[in-house]
Amino acid sequence: MVKVRRPRLASDRLAMTLTPVDWIIITVYLVGCMAAGLWMRRYVRGVQDFAVAGREMDVNLGIASLAATELGLVTIMYTAQLGYEKGFAGAMIGVIMCAVIWSVGRTGFVIGPLRTAGVMTIPELFEKRFSTRVRWLAGLFVVLGGLLNMGIFLRLGGEFLVYATGLPPGWLEWVMTALLGLVLLYTALGGMLSVLITDYLQFLVMGIGLVVTSALVILHIGWGNLVDTMSRTWEANAALAGATPTPHPFNPFHPSSFGWGYLLWQVVFQIAAATTWQTQISRVLAAKDADTAKRMYRQTSFYFVGRFLLPGLWGAAACVWFAQHGGLPKDLTTLTAMPHYLSIVLPAGVIGLVVAAMLAAEMSTDSGYMLTWATVIYNDLVTPCLRRPLTPKNQLLLTRALVIAIGVFLLFYGLWYELPGNAWDYLAVTGNIYLASVFTLLVAGLYWPRANATGAAAALVLGAIGPITFLLLGKKFAIAPEIAGASSFALAAAGMIVGSLVTAPPASAAPAHPPASTA
Repeated sequence: MVKVRRPRLASDRLAMTLTPVDWIIITVYLVGCMAAGLWMRRYVRGVQDFAVAGREMDVNLGIASLAATELGLVTIMYTAQLGYEKGFAGAMIGVIMCAVIWSVGRTGFVIGPLRTAGVMTIPELFEKRFSTRVRWLAGLFVVLGGLLNMGIFLRLGGEFLVYATGLPPGWLEWVMTALLGLVLLYTALGGMLSVLITDYLQFLVMGIGLVVTSALVILHIGWGNLVDTMSRTWEANAALAGATPTPHPFNPFHPSSFGWGYLLWQVVFQIAAATTWQTQISRVLAAKDADTAKRMYRQTSFYFVGRFLLPGLWGAAACVWFAQHGGLPKDLTTLTAMPHYLSIVLPAGVIGLVVAAMLAAEMSTDSGYMLTWATVIYNDLVTPCLRRPLTPKNQLLLTRALVIAIGVFLLFYGLWYELPGNAWDYLAVTGNIYLASVFTLLVAGLYWPRANATGAAAALVLGAIGPITFLLLGKKFAIAPEIAGASSFALAAAGMIVGSLVTAPPASAAPAHPPASTA
């Protein structure tokens, strides 16, 4: 057994968990990461270098960058929450992600012709296929969904640090503000080049942190104890007449867990995310060619199982531990239980490594996301409205200013918005604001010659109705996230089909099947 600290109540934060050794590990990491990010500034000569790294990214760097960006501290928090609430069944979403991303990488569905088109963002393709107005409207929904999706990142990341390290709760805003400032500095100066090089460092640190933490959690809780306790708890609850069903910890298809309806929505949602989520697609567009992009997807796909399984393991272990020690304290939730549990499990020195890994996760995600949404605002909202193109210097200056503006928005939005459910449902539904409609536009624009601008506009507007309704009224009227999400795909498809068929066909339609990359 690993020697661990005295168990603490969640409210017992008079002394910080971190030791001088932990602080040294964290400081060395932050300084090294900042130095690497700022060093890349010298290679930024224009917006192409800033936004898509000159389209010179190879497979290995693409794998590290994609994996690091899509495994943020917010990811650790919501996957651990799924593990706490649903046990190992919560990892089923990661299995779906893996299967979808591998299939897209194998077939080149959407991402092949998208990379071959040579665009910087997805909405840019819509101007070529539909119209400038469709490009602008799509850009607006992409930015709206992306920023709302990212809005909770700082809050969840801060809660991890507070509960895992023993920081006073009042420090949360200041610590996350300082961290955001560091990320803004190297992202605004070095753009995608800085993001790629820091993502590579963060990928290595995160990998070590995930493996070490998982091993210590299993040693602490005991594998047999973990599995047996979850099984017995579910069986005992199921035997009680009238009791609220406990989610089945091993069967995601069971009605008490996700259920078939939710998982079917997730399959559709993940197909749309793999081909449309701009932070992932930015790596596709930065790749050397379409073949590099497809190989990057295939080789990264299996990483997404671990992305859900390992933090889910921590959450499940926290659930069992608290159940065996008097229940979850009143000042903890299913979201904050895992970091508090880690503060009990991880010994000095190791917790410094884990916090550095979690900071790496937070920084890589924040930098990649801020750069992505700033690029969309510049490329698809501002540029189409300009009468004269900006000089290269002003293009770069504007994009950097947008990165900073997004950072300021995130800082304030994350402090007041109250989640209408668990974190994963919020992230999936906010992503659906544009995923359903933009996915519909991409598939129709690339593979259906009859699609036109009217259908595209109708799909964009109708596809956003379900997710926005969930965000505004979901908590009050108990709207299920799968209903909000599935309705957005149905409405977007109906808008595209009906809008295109009742109006005149486009004067020049794209081929039904774009030629595959010859790379």
